[in-house]
Amino acid sequence: MEAPAYVLEFEKPLRELTKQLDELRQQSIETNVDLAREIHAIEKKISATQSEIYSALTPWQKVQVARHPKRPYALDYVETICTGFQELHGDRQFNDDRALVGGTAFFNGEPVMIIAQQKGRDTKEKILRNFGMPQPEGYRKALRLMKMAEKFSLPVFTFIDTPGAFPGIESEARHVSEAIAVNLREMAMLKTPTISVIVGEGGSGGALGIGVTDRVLIFENSYYSVISPEGCAAILWKDAAAAPKAAAALKLSADHLEKMSIVDEVITEPLGGAHNDPAKAAAALKYALQKHLNDLRALDTEKLLDTRYERYRHLGSYVEAGTVRS
Repeated sequence: MEAPAYVLEFEKPLRELTKQLDELRQQSIETNVDLAREIHAIEKKISATQSEIYSALTPWQKVQVARHPKRPYALDYVETICTGFQELHGDRQFNDDRALVGGTAFFNGEPVMIIAQQKGRDTKEKILRNFGMPQPEGYRKALRLMKMAEKFSLPVFTFIDTPGAFPGIESEARHVSEAIAVNLREMAMLKTPTISVIVGEGGSGGALGIGVTDRVLIFENSYYSVISPEGCAAILWKDAAAAPKAAAALKLSADHLEKMSIVDEVITEPLGGAHNDPAKAAAALKYALQKHLNDLRALDTEKLLDTRYERYRHLGSYVEAGTVRS
């Protein structure tokens, strides 16, 4: 087992054990001494430590995993679970937003429309993708592709992975809030099955702008929140360093979201996070997407729209003094 290039703070005990394992293996080669027993003991300890760490992650630690630079991004999943992806560009009004990509593909032989928020790996790509923060033309491109999918009866898969919509002056001048609001309205009425999956970060309206779907799935170590933990901490505690406290208060992790019926399914990740075994994570996603698509395909258009309406009508309901409020 090679030492990871990027280690989170809570993963440091694993890094030390991995270093010991590498040293033992090297020593065995150099001295020609059989150290199989010692190597096996360290491997066993690494496995136990990994299980212990990842079975008890705090909400803030899950946010850190969701932001891991080696975590699979949307196009990584599309490349693995789909074939024939053909990217379509531009919103036909202003520009082509590279933070939000979309196009047609085949999923298990069936044509679908893909809409995805995409981050970058290196500095050049991060700038090209605007760090995964779409601008208004990105959301208008997404809407154009959704309408195309509706016209040709294609299911829509959206992949959410953004810290939020881009809040710059140019973005505001081109009415990013209006673009997101229009998407919320139009997605609620789209006459074709829609499924969204949160593969990393699901930040604020930037995520919701492509997230009003029939089914919402989320990876185990992803998060979905009205605001980032740092932003919440800066507002409530006047200190971004209170982000761990904010993450716990926001109930943004997958387990909390499932309990509140905000998401429909939590997709289990490989031990240590999706970046430890991207192929296994993609296989789990593919299975979940097909299962939910089969369910939605069984509904006629009227029932599909009614079910979608009821889903969002009841989000946020709570009980107070025997009265149900929304």
